[in-house]
Amino acid sequence: MRGEVRVLVHQAARDATELAAVREAYHLVSKRMAGVPGMLGNELLRSPTDPTALVVVSRWADFAAFRAWEEGPEHRDDTAPLRPYRDTRLKVPFGIYEVDAAY
Repeated sequence: MRGEVRVLVHQAARDATELAAVREAYHLVSKRMAGVPGMLGNELLRSPTDPTALVVVSRWADFAAFRAWEEGPEHRDDTAPLRPYRDTRLKVPFGIYEVDAAY
């Protein structure tokens, strides 16, 4: 697990219609990215204290695998359906983290 990478992209849904749209976009993006080399999976998380706040967390084998996909031509097309729902309340709506320790 050490060396794996987690990428967190913050999304926002102001109402039930946007929440449904985020979920639909998440499922579409997940299908598009199935089989991307080095991607281990992903999740859509929703905050229980702020129901407008969501996070897509993707798991990668390592930083090199993530960067290869991110720098490739499919990156923009693969994730386009979720882009309109980025959480603009945040200065930086994403983060990249390497697993340092885990149990």
